[in-house]
Amino acid sequence: MLDATDIAPADLYRNLDELHIINKQLGGYAVTRSGLRKILSSTGSVNNILDIGFGGGHAISQMREFADSNKVKLFFYGVDNKNECLSYAERHLSGMENKQLICDDFRNVPARLLEKTDVIHCSLFLHHLNNQEIISLFKFAREKRCIILANDLHRHWLAFYSIKVLTSLFSKSILVKNDAPLSVKRGFKKRELVHLLKEAGFTNFSVKWCWAFRYRIIAKE
Repeated sequence: MLDATDIAPADLYRNLDELHIINKQLGGYAVTRSGLRKILSSTGSVNNILDIGFGGGHAISQMREFADSNKVKLFFYGVDNKNECLSYAERHLSGMENKQLICDDFRNVPARLLEKTDVIHCSLFLHHLNNQEIISLFKFAREKRCIILANDLHRHWLAFYSIKVLTSLFSKSILVKNDAPLSVKRGFKKRELVHLLKEAGFTNFSVKWCWAFRYRIIAKE
């Protein structure tokens, strides 16, 4: 349902609120922070991060807090194709100066911006794409000489039934109740992510399982 173009703003905003809680409580943000830590420790210089499908902007906020706590200066770009997400994220990140949010398809990001981008981050975004679109995204990053930092769902029966029960009991969002279990069904096995990265031409990458039922992908050209 989240991929629809006619979602009522109130429904979308509730969805973004609850996704923030899910990411906070079930380790989604921890996956991104651990990936950013690994990249910063192994890469000479990272200045700009592009978050694709930023949703409510919460991942950008988490990365900013991590960078600040480690005294690292980073600038964050975000791209999402929903105007309502842009409005929500602008309010959520209103006190943050080191950011620029864009409402568009990521493939339309200006070349001048990509030339400055060191890391492309996406969280819970890959499972909204088909395999060819994922390969295209990975190729896009490799061709622009950007590091990929992605975290997405591990397709597993326990994850499916757990999130189905949790959202049925605690969620007030029709989008979350419908999409959360389906998102797990559209998640990945490790071998599938490895195959997609290789198809995109990456040879230097890691795919690490993280709690709870997430994969952290880091890939370099």
